[in-house]
Amino acid sequence: MRPTPPTSARPFLKWAGGKAQLLDAFASRVPRELCEGTLPVFVEPFMGGGAVYFYFNSIFGFRECHLFDINEDLVLAYRVVKNDVERLIDCLRDLSDDFLPRDDAGRKEYYYATRDRFNRTKEGIDFNRYDADWIERAARFIFLNRTCYNGLYRVNSRGEFNVPSGRYKNPKILHEDVLRADAALLQNTTIHLGDFTLSEPYISEEAFVYFDPPYRPLNRTSSFTQYSRNQFTDEDQRRLAAFYRGCNTRGARLMLSNSDPRNTDPDDGFFDDLYAGYQIDRVPARRMINCDGMRRGKIHEIIVTNYGTV
Repeated sequence: MRPTPPTSARPFLKWAGGKAQLLDAFASRVPRELCEGTLPVFVEPFMGGGAVYFYFNSIFGFRECHLFDINEDLVLAYRVVKNDVERLIDCLRDLSDDFLPRDDAGRKEYYYATRDRFNRTKEGIDFNRYDADWIERAARFIFLNRTCYNGLYRVNSRGEFNVPSGRYKNPKILHEDVLRADAALLQNTTIHLGDFTLSEPYISEEAFVYFDPPYRPLNRTSSFTQYSRNQFTDEDQRRLAAFYRGCNTRGARLMLSNSDPRNTDPDDGFFDDLYAGYQIDRVPARRMINCDGMRRGKIHEIIVTNYGTV
C-alpha cells in the first residue's frame, strides 16, 4: 500500500510523461536507507512535472532537495511558486476570471492571444535573475498548460510554445491549495536550470537520486511532444547511463525510469545493455498521451536501481 503523504502537495502542472501512476511501483522499491533516515538529500536531475519529488519530499522530509531541468519556463514557474505563491495566485485568478465566462470562440481567441504574448515576451526575460516579471510569465505558463491540448509542452525550432488550444468545458486553472502546499514543500529545495550533469556536486553517499529522462520513443511516431528545442537522443541516453555509473561510484542510491523498448520489439535490449549489472524491473503502466485515443493503453516501463529494495 502506498504511504499517504502528510500534505496535499502534488504537481501543479499537467505534464506529458508524469509519474503519478507509477508512485506505487517507486514506493515499493525505495532503498532501505531512505526509510531509515540516512539519505537526507534528494536529487532529481530531470525535474519535469515533479510527481516523484512532491510525493517523496512529503513523506521523507529531506534535509535538502535539488531539482534540475533544461526547460527555462518550467524552472521559472517552480521558482515563482516557491518564492511568490500569493502573487502568482492573484495573477492566475485574474486569468481564470477573464477566460472562463467566455464562450467557445472567445476562449479560443483568448488562448491564442495569451500564447502569442507568452512567446513574444520571452526575449525580455532573464531566466538567470529573479524578477517581478517572472510572476506574470509563470501565471501565463500555468494557464497555457491548463488550457492547451492534453496539457502538452511542445516548442518549435525557434523555441516558441506551439500547442493548440484544448477543448474543456470547465478547465481548472487555479488550484490555490495545491500551490500553497507546493510552495511550503519547496522551501527545502533548490531549483537549478541546466543539464542533468550539473547535479553531480550534490550527489554523494547521503543522496537518493531519481532520474526521469525524456523517454526513448517506442517508435518513430510516438515522439510528438518535443520537450525542448533539443531532442534527447540515444547518444544522450548513453551519456546518462555513463553518468548513472559515475553516481554509483559516489555511493548514492539511484533509481531511474524509462520506456521499455520490448513493448514493440522483444529483441530490443537497448536499456538492458546500458544498465547491465543493475536491477532492472519491468512494471505495468499506461500510455496517457497520444494523439490517437485508441492507442492509449497498457505498456511496460523499466525501473533501474543500484541497490536492494526494502
